[in-house]
Amino acid sequence: MNRKDILDRLLTEEKFLKDVDLMGPRGQVDERKSEKLHEVAGFTAIIARYLKRFPLKKDSVAVLECSCGKSYLGFVLALLIPEICNIPVRLVGVDFNPVLIDRCRSIAEDLRLEGTDFFCDKVISFSPGFKMDIVVSLHACDTATDEALVQGIRSGADFVHAVPCCQNQIKGQIKSGHLLEALTGYGPARYRMANLLTDSLRAEFMKAAGYHVEMDEIGSPKLTPKNLCISARKVRSKTRLPRDSGYRGLRDFFGVKPAIEKMCPEVVTGEGKSI
Repeated sequence: MNRKDILDRLLTEEKFLKDVDLMGPRGQVDERKSEKLHEVAGFTAIIARYLKRFPLKKDSVAVLECSCGKSYLGFVLALLIPEICNIPVRLVGVDFNPVLIDRCRSIAEDLRLEGTDFFCDKVISFSPGFKMDIVVSLHACDTATDEALVQGIRSGADFVHAVPCCQNQIKGQIKSGHLLEALTGYGPARYRMANLLTDSLRAEFMKAAGYHVEMDEIGSPKLTPKNLCISARKVRSKTRLPRDSGYRGLRDFFGVKPAIEKMCPEVVTGEGKSI
């Protein structure tokens, strides 16, 4: 199913959409809800495509949603992935906001979604107690996206999918004197360049950690400018080539210190070798 098919399917689930706050109590879908619906549908289509292309051959799939908030994405995955991919979903959501976690628990109970758990904790230190097959994050602000990626690496997840938001950490670190200074010397251009640099560094870091990485779009830029999805698939085969050279080269060229490396320094050795 593509994004449109998933969106059309979701619009048939009126009670579900109302319960998870993707539709108003009278069936209305305002601009904010419509935008979120399209984002979630696009993200779900990407995850479903990976599960179709690379089936896990398991009785169920465990999904961890990092910085889940109201868990729009998680609830939709729990509803539709069993239908699309014919495999049950065990959903775990984690967020540091206790009010939102209580809300998610209440919604899960009302929807009678089995195998659904929500925990109030920091993403970077959270331990679910069992292997997560898929780690996802939708618009986790700034370095919270890095925490989700590191959680995926450390848990050995088969798939890690993250749509970043608010990439501020790198912007103030870009040094002058590099060969592309003409691209970073102006405010708006510097901001956009920092966004691209941050997400490219994240992608290269995931490669260094042993993942095959692609970038997808969850929808049109007209829907949301934060539409870029970093999709990483765990690679089983070994390679003699250093996997961290791209990351180190990009990092050193711009003279930045990405938060993701501070969180998970064991991935990059600084000698062209990685885990």
